[in-house]
Amino acid sequence: MSRLTFNRFADSLILVVAILAVWVGLHAYAGDSAISAPATTFAFAGRLLVQPSFWTHVAATMEAFALAFAISAAGGVALGLVLGVRRFAGDVAEPILGSLYTIPKVTLYPLMLLVFGLGMSAKVAFGVIHGVIPIMLFTIAAVRNIPPVLLRTARALRLAPVKTATSVLVPAAMPEVVTGLRVGFALTLLGVLIGEMFASQRGLGFLIINGINNHDVRMTTAVTLLVVIFAVAANSLLLAFDRRVHHG
Repeated sequence: MSRLTFNRFADSLILVVAILAVWVGLHAYAGDSAISAPATTFAFAGRLLVQPSFWTHVAATMEAFALAFAISAAGGVALGLVLGVRRFAGDVAEPILGSLYTIPKVTLYPLMLLVFGLGMSAKVAFGVIHGVIPIMLFTIAAVRNIPPVLLRTARALRLAPVKTATSVLVPAAMPEVVTGLRVGFALTLLGVLIGEMFASQRGLGFLIINGINNHDVRMTTAVTLLVVIFAVAANSLLLAFDRRVHHG
């Protein structure tokens, strides 16, 4: 094991121990009525993982998340490339997008429910509104950081817009775009989970809010733990890919 790998492992271990210590402290302070103990939570999560009904909820969340992230990634990157190339349009759009993203999403939920109703479409919409704007902003910044000589060369070679985008813009902007996709991944997942709390009868978000409503602390804590584990694992893989793209 290299020294760098050992240091990363040690840092991760310290972080896990610190989180568990805080968790134990919160349980000791608030009691079982607010948060279940780590041992109880892991045991309950293990029981959930062998229940077919639980995997039905996992499948519902993953289906909505996959569709929402696909829309966010494709739309965010495409619009970001266009606004990045058209500098004036990008200068106008960037502060507007930033302002829109600062609006608390909870204020949009009644409108989203009226437009999309309950079910899959609403969950996907909630995910997209959380993930697409950050991806757009990262892509705009990535295009602006492309060396101007590359774009001048593309114009000198009289490349078509599509050819310029695929052979010049995307490869040059890829490291920052991947970073934007990593951020958008986490935010889209968050949006889908929140959407399931408000607009669904299935999914992990529904299990969390149903546990809160029924005061089932073990259910709420265990599902939250499983979501966090999935998010951390996925983000770690994306971060490793991000580092490889930046240094590859």
